[in-house]
Amino acid sequence: MAQVKDFKEAGFDSLFDELQWRGLINQSTDIEALKNALNSEPITYYCGFDPSAASLHIGNLVQLIIMRHLQAAGHHPIALVGGATGLIGDPRQSGERTLNPKEVVSEWAERLKHQIGGILETSGDNPVQFVSNYDWTANMSIIDFLRDVGKNFRLGTMLAKDIVARRLNSEEGISFTEFSYQVLQGNDYLHLYDEFNCTLQLGGSDQWGNLTAGLDLIHKTRNTNVHVFTSPIITDNQGKKFGKSEGNAVWLNASMLSPYKFYQFWFNQPDDEVAKLLRVFTFLPKDEIERLAKEAQENPGAREAQRVLAWEVTSFVHGSHATQQAIDAAAALFGRGGELSEIDINTLEASLEGLKIADENGEKVFASVQIGDRVTEAGMKSGLFKSISEARKTIASGGVYLNNQRVEDSEQVLESDDFIHNRFALIRRGKRSLGVVERQ
Repeated sequence: MAQVKDFKEAGFDSLFDELQWRGLINQSTDIEALKNALNSEPITYYCGFDPSAASLHIGNLVQLIIMRHLQAAGHHPIALVGGATGLIGDPRQSGERTLNPKEVVSEWAERLKHQIGGILETSGDNPVQFVSNYDWTANMSIIDFLRDVGKNFRLGTMLAKDIVARRLNSEEGISFTEFSYQVLQGNDYLHLYDEFNCTLQLGGSDQWGNLTAGLDLIHKTRNTNVHVFTSPIITDNQGKKFGKSEGNAVWLNASMLSPYKFYQFWFNQPDDEVAKLLRVFTFLPKDEIERLAKEAQENPGAREAQRVLAWEVTSFVHGSHATQQAIDAAAALFGRGGELSEIDINTLEASLEGLKIADENGEKVFASVQIGDRVTEAGMKSGLFKSISEARKTIASGGVYLNNQRVEDSEQVLESDDFIHNRFALIRRGKRSLGVVERQ
């Protein structure tokens, strides 16, 4: 059979080889069989996304990028948004999940579909198909579930799954609800195999047990072999789960994490991580990634690799316009070009978030000022100066800027025109130290 795509020009013998080089394949079923399947006529594949939050995060983005690679190669994608499994939640390392109300899960499912549709092709010759497992699960009686599905699962195999075994050995144990998740996911694969001839399922490496549940169920009930493969959990150079900071995901939803912060997240990645991230999170060709990796080693101060990484991922998720706004905002904040007044209020507020100070209750807030307050006082309130005399000395030496305009007079006061969008005034000390005050 003819190959779906010729990868020779890109330096690869097959799509599988490219995915492997990019670090996107961790575990898989029979490698040769999977490689042959991906290099032959188009197949149908799926990945599941449970609406356990109002947005996907960059852990989910890895799966969407793999789906996009496969879609571009001609294979047919199905995005399963788990209307049923989202009501239960798959087992996690510690503790039972909080079960969300049905109406909340339904709303989140619609949001996830919209996000996925912004990343995968939804029109043309090979659009993504959206399905919800609620459609074939909701009307299944408990008797039907036990007789038709449950009878094919062996308790010993289910108990041996890594995540289940860890939970069983923990203090909190595991409920039957979360324990049954693998049966529901296995049934999903069987349904999609029967309805769409779906023969490949994708997931993160922490989903291996759930993925093989469907593999085994199809083999047992349909006497045929299908495929699964997982991507590795991306970690930083300290071994921490990538994209997590104090338990908070790096969200793809712009209202939950602004494009500015999203861009800065990628731009601030360390030199020793950037090559890996370029392979995983971008579609740049191999020779360009290798060039950027070499540049990061030989000229780290230029941060070209981080700049390209931030542009590629942010524009892929949020579009080029929002990405350019984020870049322009960063340049304008430090007086490197662009007008502060031209930054839209949402981008401006997001870019200033890190300049908040602690109030008397310990909460982070923007320092508050009034029209008529002196710039020196505003600088103190923003945390730039410890005293008025320090502020005056810095002004005398030419090192203080109000909205990127040098302050010449230590008695200068804030006027209404000094507040960008009638709200913020930006004070800079030297080239790099920033403070912000908000109009009362």
